[in-house]
Amino acid sequence: MTAHRILIIDDELDFGTTLAERLELRGFVAKAVGGAEEAMAALAADWRPDVVLLDLMMPGVDGLTTLDLIKQHDSRIQVIILTGHGSTESGIIGMQRGLFDYLMKPVDIGELIVRIKEAGAR
Repeated sequence: MTAHRILIIDDELDFGTTLAERLELRGFVAKAVGGAEEAMAALAADWRPDVVLLDLMMPGVDGLTTLDLIKQHDSRIQVIILTGHGSTESGIIGMQRGLFDYLMKPVDIGELIVRIKEAGAR
């Protein structure tokens, strides 16, 4: 079985890079980008992730709009919102738009890995 490919989209690039490193230590292939524009450029360059970890509150293009862009590009990509500023309303909207899961920061790395594996199995 090949390693799940994970794209992390977070305007806090230090967080995204650190998370990518932690996931790579656990056998994933991970890439961190700082926003929607970089993420769509990676997707356009045929870097297809199995799972996207997406921040909700980002300057410019927010997480829900980025979710829509990802799903328009490839509806098979599973997206997990990972946020420190969430609400029940944004979680419900995300689920209606094809979101796999909605997790609050800080998240336990073990729990996150379980959810990534579940999403990647779809």
